[in-house]
Amino acid sequence: MDSITVCVPNEAARDGVPPVADGVRIVIWDGFGDPPAGIEETEFLLGSYMGKPMPPESLALMPRLKVIQLLSAGVDLWRPVLPEGIVLCNGRGVHGRSTAELAVTGILMLLRHMPHMLESQHEHSWSPETAESLDGKRLLVLGSGDIGNRAAAALEVFGAETTRVGRTAREGVHGIDELPKLLPDADIVLVSLPLTEQTRGLLDAAALAALPDGAIVANIARGAIIDTEALCDELESGRLRACLDVTTPEPLPPDHRLWTFQNVIITPHVGGGTEGWTRRGFRLVREQIERYMAGEELQNVVTGDY
Repeated sequence: MDSITVCVPNEAARDGVPPVADGVRIVIWDGFGDPPAGIEETEFLLGSYMGKPMPPESLALMPRLKVIQLLSAGVDLWRPVLPEGIVLCNGRGVHGRSTAELAVTGILMLLRHMPHMLESQHEHSWSPETAESLDGKRLLVLGSGDIGNRAAAALEVFGAETTRVGRTAREGVHGIDELPKLLPDADIVLVSLPLTEQTRGLLDAAALAALPDGAIVANIARGAIIDTEALCDELESGRLRACLDVTTPEPLPPDHRLWTFQNVIITPHVGGGTEGWTRRGFRLVREQIERYMAGEELQNVVTGDY
């Protein structure tokens, strides 16, 4: 393939995608407002990161579209608008290390009672107390992809005993249908599953009630995988703890009850938002464009219910 038109959502993406092979024409459009000249020639589309997906009527203006590339690992917002026959690729590997890093940080902060320690520091109070350790903790990882595996590997260094769960059972990985018998033995539940119809509301009131007292729920995936009100009830009772980089709703309203609990750490969906992610993301985009032009197999293709 000698030439291709690539649509990117903003000028930052335009500046980040080059250099790519000769013959690449770049147009800028996020799918809102007036379309630019030449949009109908688009074959490769880079979706907005952390923004709204293009509406169907905007995608319809690209009759030659073949590939949609995202910079996020999750694709749940784009699946409903995906035209038939279009290849969808996610950003697997772009945010894996940084998101896993945040999950490990939150879990360690809760185990080592850091919220209380920081409060004591602010009060100029020297208040030593015996905290917990990862050594011997039973870690249940929901999702056996890049992020979940990286977080598990880090936690295992400190002695956590890991059980992995995927949407389907395979060697070394339990199926979701086994959750009822796995949850009562979990000291820590790390949620790194994609949001699908199968996983929406997976950790409901019954699932959370099955966890032992003092268990930690760490969510670095999507807020809707957990029943927010049921989790709030458990946090309010003091029975469970949580670290949440994602919530439902999101952004979390200032008057939401989640803010009021001392046994929860909330971060505003920043797991992947570290220095260097754009460099990794745009490198992936460049490689994907080059693969597409060469007729080679694309990376990170989302298939089925992924």
